[in-house]
Formats: sequence, C-alpha cells, structure tokens
Amino acid sequence: MKAFIPIVAVAVLSTLLVDTVYADNVQEKRQEVLEKQQEVKEKQQELKQETLKASAEQMNEANKTMQQMSRASKIIGTKVKNLNGDRLGDIKELVVDPNNGQVVYAVVSYGGILGMGDKLFAVPWKALHWASDKDYYTLDLDKDTLKKAPGFDKEHWPDSSSQWDQWREEIEQFYHRVTP
Repeated sequence: MKAFIPIVAVAVLSTLLVDTVYADNVQEKRQEVLEKQQEVKEKQQELKQETLKASAEQMNEANKTMQQMSRASKIIGTKVKNLNGDRLGDIKELVVDPNNGQVVYAVVSYGGILGMGDKLFAVPWKALHWASDKDYYTLDLDKDTLKKAPGFDKEHWPDSSSQWDQWREEIEQFYHRVTP
C-alpha cells in the first residue's frame, strides 16, 4: 500500500497541474475569441460606414446629374414626395440666382384642387433629392411640417430683391431646422 500512495500522489498532482495548464489555455483561447469578435464588430462597423458613404455619394451624384443637367421644362411639373412616398406637390417654377446662374429654390405647389387654392413653397434646391429610379423628387418632410413652411399664394410672389432676401432668411431658417 505504501508503494501505491506515491503513485496516487503523482497522479493527483499531475491531474492538478494539467487542469491548471488546461484552464490557463482555455482562458487564453476565450480571450482570443473575444478579441476576434471585437475585430469582427469593428470591421462590420467600418463596412457599414463605407456602404452608407458609398450610398450617399451615389445619391449625391445622381442628384447632381439631375440637378445640373436637366432642362427647366423637364423639372417643372415633376412630382415631389416625402420619404414615405406621400405626394407633397409638384414643382411649378425654379428660382435662379442671377449672380451665379444657380437654381436656388424649387417652387412647390401643395394643396388646393385643380390649381385653385394651392399654396406655393420656395423649397431650397439642396433640400430636394432626385429619385432617379422613380422619376420624382423627394423632400424629407411630412405633410404637416410642409404646411407650416413659409409659403405664398400664386398671386403674391415675392417680386423684389428685398422681398426675396427677407424670404431667403425665413426659408433657410425653416429648412435648416427641419431637414437633416
């Protein structure tokens, strides 16, 4: 029996030693797995950002193409919808800055029946986005918000430089607050 005790002691000590080494190895592997998971999450986040950036760039390019290379006659009459697809109105006119020749506003008609009683809104051109696959412009506003926008009726356009300057300030403040 005395010869058996050292063998049992060596076996027990070996088991404890192997268990300790094994536990350390498991901890190391667990840490490696956690680090790899973190790397994967970071890569996924990077890919998501790159995809969003590419999508935004693609949309901006489509927007620039439509906005830079379209005849006014093709733009006037085009529908404007919000991001939910609700129709907000039609583009009735384009307002051009005479100093640089750039389109500053699209005048959107909303409400009314058969052109009677509708209200006109000078929407900043940069707030409209061309939905090339749908053939309409989108505006990131709901109908209720659009109703609160500065507007005018077709008989009372701002027709002087000072009136447009006053409108410009009011319009820019409104759309800066409500559009992303």
